[in-house]
Amino acid sequence: MSDRFERLGWKNKTFDTLNALFLLALMLTMLIPFINVLALSFSSGVASMQPDIVLWPKAFSAEGYSIVWKSLDIWRPLMNSVIVTVIGTALHVMLSSLAGYVFIYPRLPGRKIMLTFVLITMMVPQEAIMIPLYVVNKDLHLINTLTALVLSGLVSGFSILLMRSFFLNVPYEMAESAKIDGAGEFRIFLTMYMRLAAAGLATVVLFEFVGRWNMFTAPVMFINDTMKYTLQVALKAMIIDTNSNSGTYMITTNVRMAGIIISIIPLMAVYPFVQKYFMKGILLGASKE
Repeated sequence: MSDRFERLGWKNKTFDTLNALFLLALMLTMLIPFINVLALSFSSGVASMQPDIVLWPKAFSAEGYSIVWKSLDIWRPLMNSVIVTVIGTALHVMLSSLAGYVFIYPRLPGRKIMLTFVLITMMVPQEAIMIPLYVVNKDLHLINTLTALVLSGLVSGFSILLMRSFFLNVPYEMAESAKIDGAGEFRIFLTMYMRLAAAGLATVVLFEFVGRWNMFTAPVMFINDTMKYTLQVALKAMIIDTNSNSGTYMITTNVRMAGIIISIIPLMAVYPFVQKYFMKGILLGASKE
């Protein structure tokens, strides 16, 4: 019997070692490109043009960041992205939470039918509704406005069902007791469900924040005015246009990499604050009472 346990222990150690090596290799495939981008962004213009994988800055310089801010006028698309992301995320979370709250009531008329329609929306590919979305926004005179980007994806079936899953973990009897004490539905929603589902809110906020910050298809489809470009579209124009000049500066590799680093700073700044709730939310959202 002891020999059997020893063999099983050896197999478990082998599996753990192989698993750790695989995860380490997977981590390196994501970490090395990021380090390369960061190193190139802090390299001089001439050194950054060399076709090498750089893990440490060559001829350390911050000129790339200086050119991005001063010459490429990245401040405007950055602020456009902030406006679209903050307002869009806030509205998305509130509307999805309200819809998820409604769907937890077992006596809601037509609840199963409405849930079916919500699920159907998740099966429709985005490419299939691009032309109808453009026509609707054009008829509403929203082309070349940030409002079109805020309204794009204002609610999603995924967020609604995710918030519903979190709300189902809150005992329904608590809401019934609050109603007996005279609390209204909206007060119960805000003071009870929203507080107890903080992990769910953090999950939806992070997903939506990242999605809206990296949004690319909608700005390209709805925005033609360069003054209304979001950061991702402006970076695309900057990275692809290899022959562009801005003033007396040629857009070198370090400038492009500096723009990429600037674009991911908000995501890196937000994640530490919601990471604890996000991990908890992923676990809780997978089950319900």
